[in-house]
Amino acid sequence: MFKLIRICKTGLKAARDQRDTARNQIAEGRDPSILRKIQKAGSIENTFDAIAKEWLDKKCNDKSDRPTRLLGYVLPWLGQRPIADIMPRDILTCLRRVEDRGTAYSAHKSLQACGQVWRYAVATGRCDRDITQDLKGALGTANKEHFAALTEPKQVAGLLRAIDGYEGSFPAVCALKLAPLVFVRPGELRSAEWQHIDLDPREWRIPGGKMKMRLDHIVPLSKQAADILAELQPLTGRGKFVFQSERTHSGDRCMSENTLNGALKRLGYGKDVMTAHGFRAMARTILDEILGFRVDFIEHQLAHTVKDPNGRDYNRTAHLVERHRMMQAWADYLDALKAGGVIVTFKKNN
Repeated sequence: MFKLIRICKTGLKAARDQRDTARNQIAEGRDPSILRKIQKAGSIENTFDAIAKEWLDKKCNDKSDRPTRLLGYVLPWLGQRPIADIMPRDILTCLRRVEDRGTAYSAHKSLQACGQVWRYAVATGRCDRDITQDLKGALGTANKEHFAALTEPKQVAGLLRAIDGYEGSFPAVCALKLAPLVFVRPGELRSAEWQHIDLDPREWRIPGGKMKMRLDHIVPLSKQAADILAELQPLTGRGKFVFQSERTHSGDRCMSENTLNGALKRLGYGKDVMTAHGFRAMARTILDEILGFRVDFIEHQLAHTVKDPNGRDYNRTAHLVERHRMMQAWADYLDALKAGGVIVTFKKNN
């Protein structure tokens, strides 16, 4: 009898422990029944969450927090499930929540991130196909983002002087000063790596994997841009990224995508006035309309698709000598603007 009572008490305690565990799992947004199936099958490494983390660590080129944030629209609901058991409608249900908040653009970007994880899962044998392709056209239209930019010289001069007075961290200050000089996309700037920068010929050679068009790109560096990088190199030069994340000390993450826009906001330039992406429109407008440089030089430097007279895409070294001259003239112009000097309009090159 004593043995029977002891067994019952032990069984009751175990049941209570299982109940408490299940409650905690539910509170964390996880389904206890699905977890039990996963554990029973020994397939924890095949869950969406595990594969997403593996992809982020091994294959994702963007080492900022953006991919994690985009996947965060889906992972809390589907992360603990085996990726092979997730259906397209499950992903769509999660993304509908994002759409309903009026952020269709984020929903589309999240779907793209999920697609990359699924393709990685296919490549590593964890599922048969990329089910995100079934959701093509299922989401509402995502309006293209329009980035505010200053293009009037007097306004640009005020912005440059404000940037010189910014009191953020030294890497953030350097990134903010470099942004108008190189006018690359913010993601390309944040993820810049020291191995791709050569301060002797003053060139930043960005591999295609980091570019929107997936093509190698060369950014000629003006003397001013090279000086900024040379000043920063003793601080971050031993790490991978030029602009390391301030949240970690390992150096394996680059600066957050919110850093530059946050800095501009603190300087009094909200996203309806000026954005980090707006430096591209600033350069595009002034280089053409005021400094008179050839449009194909400018477009090529913006890493836009440019055709030669025979209709072929220009390669990355096209007009490199002229683009070096253009980038130095641009930096000198910005210095003169900031100093309040008189700017002479250049005659348009033919």
